[in-house]
Amino acid sequence: MSKPSLARGTRDFGPEIMVKRTFIFDQIRAVFQKFGFLPIETPSIENLSVLMGKYGEEGDQLLFKILNSGDFTKDIKENDLEKGPKALLSKVSEKGLRYDLTVPFARFVVMNRNDLHLPFKRYQIQPVWRADRPQKGRYREFYQCDADVVGTDSLICEAEIVLMLHEVFSRLNIKEFVVKINNRKILSGIAEVIGAAGREGELCVAIDKLDKIGQEKVEEELLQRGFESASIEKLQPVFTITEQKDNLFDVLKKWLATSETGLKGVEELEEIWKLVAQYGLESPKIAFDPTLARGLSYYTGAIFEVKALNVQMGSISGGGRYDNLTGTFGMPGLSGVGISLGVDRIFDVMEELQLFPEQATQATTKVMITNFDEECRNAGLPVLTRLRAAGINAEIYPESVKLKKQFDYANKKNIPYVLIIGSEEIITQTYSLKNMVTGEQSQVSVEQLIEKLDA
Repeated sequence: MSKPSLARGTRDFGPEIMVKRTFIFDQIRAVFQKFGFLPIETPSIENLSVLMGKYGEEGDQLLFKILNSGDFTKDIKENDLEKGPKALLSKVSEKGLRYDLTVPFARFVVMNRNDLHLPFKRYQIQPVWRADRPQKGRYREFYQCDADVVGTDSLICEAEIVLMLHEVFSRLNIKEFVVKINNRKILSGIAEVIGAAGREGELCVAIDKLDKIGQEKVEEELLQRGFESASIEKLQPVFTITEQKDNLFDVLKKWLATSETGLKGVEELEEIWKLVAQYGLESPKIAFDPTLARGLSYYTGAIFEVKALNVQMGSISGGGRYDNLTGTFGMPGLSGVGISLGVDRIFDVMEELQLFPEQATQATTKVMITNFDEECRNAGLPVLTRLRAAGINAEIYPESVKLKKQFDYANKKNIPYVLIIGSEEIITQTYSLKNMVTGEQSQVSVEQLIEKLDA
């Protein structure tokens, strides 16, 4: 008999944790809906032709591939093994688990383009999978909460992403955070001015690791990737430019003066800052970060990343503008922008900072009715029905046992109230309501009970 175990990088969630996770989902969903986004879902399994090539070289390696059904080796020839894993992959696997929600969304848009009204605003809350090395805050299976707008290149969408992020974290009581913003055009401009035009992809992969490995290691990686020492020397402002407290964009324009693409990126960032101010967002927690690259190769404009401060945690949200993601599926020129919130990391931050409100730590049951014997049970069932009809989460203890055992059950489930129905209560139609937190008891009718619990 094998010992039960979990696959590395995955987790079970018991009721206590799920109540808290549901609280996070509910707050995020409410904000998405408030800003006009509509829900969709896509399958967990996608064709590899949909997924491959959308996340860069490193992303492709982190895709979970699914072996073909039956004899998956039947198409393999002897010389296929010599061609390497990429050639072999097409022989043994046609499908994979989705890596994120954005690429499946792009496929969805193309396949349903005749039924969608553009601009189309959607949100999606589903799990994704990545064959990454498990560590704190990084799992192989985790939920993403995405909101995207496609069919417009208006920078109002970027500004509203900033607003949504602020409202989500305000609802979750995460007060110390920063929304880092960059623009892929600026990264292309940097590649141009350091004499490495067209190599912004390699540049992005390296400098995106700055927070993890530091400047020296980033420079070493760039050398290994074939960047000239002179180019790396010209790159130095990227590591210090944010120290400019005033006229930051003016300094950036001066550095990127010879790159039309880079200047366009600066112009777009300035417009986002201006729009956020016009919305009236007080003390926006936004910051320009020229080293922010995000490894996903489909970003073409603004890039977002949110970090919670004063905790041992990396990014808790990220996203950006993509101008032609649907082009790979035969629908070119459709611009979009979106954001993804990592619920698992947000959960860890809230646990570490003890930010969950009381209602997010209680059981879903608000009141439990006791069960002493058949007569008391028969009297309790109609009361239970009335409570549920009034929209109050309620249950009855299923067996006739000692009161202590029933109280222990309520305490273990964090049920805040117990309604005691004994022979005397049946006669008077007035019941004893015990507050399981304070221990106080009061006598209530069914009407008074409903009024009290529904308040």
